[in-house]
Amino acid sequence: MDTLEAIFSRRSIRKYTDKKIETELVEKIIKAGMYAPSAGNAQPWHFIILTERKYLDKIPDFHPYSQMLKQANFAILVCADPQLEKYKNRWPQDCSAATMNILLAAHSLGLGAVWVGLYPEEERINGVKKLLNLPEHIIPFSIIPLGYPDEIKSQVDRFKPERIHKNSW
Repeated sequence: MDTLEAIFSRRSIRKYTDKKIETELVEKIIKAGMYAPSAGNAQPWHFIILTERKYLDKIPDFHPYSQMLKQANFAILVCADPQLEKYKNRWPQDCSAATMNILLAAHSLGLGAVWVGLYPEEERINGVKKLLNLPEHIIPFSIIPLGYPDEIKSQVDRFKPERIHKNSW
């Protein structure tokens, strides 16, 4: 799958089969996240692979839009480490880029995934920090449930020429 095809055809997948994801695919997906651009190339992120049901099943208790975690084989938690930043407060953009790379990599490998936001919702951030015993300075940014898709979503045309401006508004 080429890059533009992956971008145009990627959809948020929330239903997964019970087929296990191969370890080498997980590594490729995480590697794609680490290849995201970041301010000053600081790469202020950490990734936690969640495979244990006790974690995947508990997150929906404090995050109302994460029910698909109960069905996912695993998830990737993208966390920010502000201590690694070169330019203050750029980590949300950096972690967004890493999250998007993970979503595109998963799709290109035939997996389904969805971006489940945590930041800036304090209840969600604190819930994950407590559940996973994260260090105080680490900020959970997003959770990406992954699995082999158990739903098919058609490509949608999102191109809106009326939202393009040239030189000024």
